[in-house]
Amino acid sequence: MRVSKRATSAIALSAAAALVASGCSSGDGDGDAAASKDGSIVIHGVQPENPLVPSNTTETGGGKIIDWMWTGLVEYPNDGGAPRNALAESINTTDSKVFTIKIKKGTKFHDGTEVKAKNFVDAWNWAAYSPNGAQNGSFFSDIAGFDKTYTSDPDGEGPKKAPAPTAEKLSGLKVIDDQTFEVTLAAPTAVFPTKLGYSAFMPLPDVFFTQKPEEFGKNPIGNGPVKFVSWDDNVLIKLTRFDDYNLRDTMKVKDVDVKLYQDETAAYNDLLANNLDFLESIPTSALAGDKWKTDLGERGLSTTTPTTGLIAFPIYDKRFQNPKLRRAVSLSIDRQEITDKIFFGTRKPADSWANPLTPGAKPGNCTACKFDKAEAQRLLAEAGGFTGEMVFYYNTDSSHKDWMDAVAQQVKTNLGIEARAEGMPTFAVFRQQVNAHKMTGPYRAAWQQDYPDVENWINPLYVTGGSSNDGLYSNPQVDALAKAAGAAPSLEASHEQFAKAVELVDQDVPSIPVYFYGQQSGHSEKVKKLELNNVGELDITSVEL
Repeated sequence: MRVSKRATSAIALSAAAALVASGCSSGDGDGDAAASKDGSIVIHGVQPENPLVPSNTTETGGGKIIDWMWTGLVEYPNDGGAPRNALAESINTTDSKVFTIKIKKGTKFHDGTEVKAKNFVDAWNWAAYSPNGAQNGSFFSDIAGFDKTYTSDPDGEGPKKAPAPTAEKLSGLKVIDDQTFEVTLAAPTAVFPTKLGYSAFMPLPDVFFTQKPEEFGKNPIGNGPVKFVSWDDNVLIKLTRFDDYNLRDTMKVKDVDVKLYQDETAAYNDLLANNLDFLESIPTSALAGDKWKTDLGERGLSTTTPTTGLIAFPIYDKRFQNPKLRRAVSLSIDRQEITDKIFFGTRKPADSWANPLTPGAKPGNCTACKFDKAEAQRLLAEAGGFTGEMVFYYNTDSSHKDWMDAVAQQVKTNLGIEARAEGMPTFAVFRQQVNAHKMTGPYRAAWQQDYPDVENWINPLYVTGGSSNDGLYSNPQVDALAKAAGAAPSLEASHEQFAKAVELVDQDVPSIPVYFYGQQSGHSEKVKKLELNNVGELDITSVEL
């Protein structure tokens, strides 16, 4: 779910097939270099869940900031093409198990210190050591020694505790010199280089290891084209151009204010008044009758992105542990009606577990996504029914009320369950409840591709202990197939193994794919040029005024 920058040099390895292009957009005319140089922009945002540490951020509110503030080894082109080198000079392997990674010399962190190989190795070791609590820790499971540094609670939220790791560092990481490090994986993994543009793999400056992670995250130091200035909770995050940035994509404007909204309609009104320079997602209230097109004209943008809207189940709650109940709920939802009546045709009904824009994704493999009222009622009866109220939760600072109300009403009408939707005030509060495993009903979720491979739609979401497996779903057969997929000799073979894992996920229904995103965005009159990246977010280095 990450920002990706424009890139031109090829990665040293063959990588995943290109995505279907999600499109770029621009304003009505050429930008003025002089106006841009000292100019500023205001962008819509939401309060991040956690302090800004790359390996501890799994949501888009904080993820966008991190991706603007950091540059990784690899980047993903805006047109959806294959991953390409960014900070990496080269990534070489002869067996897809041992990788020699050489980074470009002379790049800097925002505190002026040089980015070295050890900054990657130290950051990855910190994230992979489970007592540090990094939410993205499982992304390092490919690397040799992970089974010694990362342990998990054997009974979920039960009385047992995770055993202490027997090692503090990954045995598969080794610094060769200031610009070179070696990564040894537990088994050959063809997709590994594709992952390296995701924010979990960003480097950390030496100062990170001298303070508490939350202290660093409130005043973060990255190595990307913008640096941190200040953060006023629930109000504003200020960023400014990092003038010592010397990689390809440098900023054309000077200052970026990320205004943290609690209401998307308020953000839309600011956009219309030219008080907001970019709004990524137009609220559903403005989609009816193409009102947004009339309001914005050429300032309106439309694209498709590898993102899926979901309903997730808190499987740690005994009421939701029967897969027949979960499948019944899924089959009771008329996705076509929701995309037509709520989103006015700007979304598509989901019919697969991975978004079809993703390399390796197979279309139409979600049999639980069909609308079948009779079968839903039969499965509910076999599951023993549902006692009490089923509350569907969502965050109210984005436009989710209408479609979540519609889902709850369909469940109520088609299954006879007392169902309703209930909002939580902010995305940050909502995510805190999700991560604390305190949700008492199904809840809104979404998955925005982190890197272009179907693996990203399986391992984080449905493998036991996955970084975003928030409902604590676990199926040992899925885990085994995913592990076999990771160790497959080629991407094609890997994708076939993941397809088998998905067949089991489809039977268990740990979540409910509801719709594939179509994205409507808008910019102010002063923005003359901009590009959207491969997941539909603003490429801030492209903005010209």
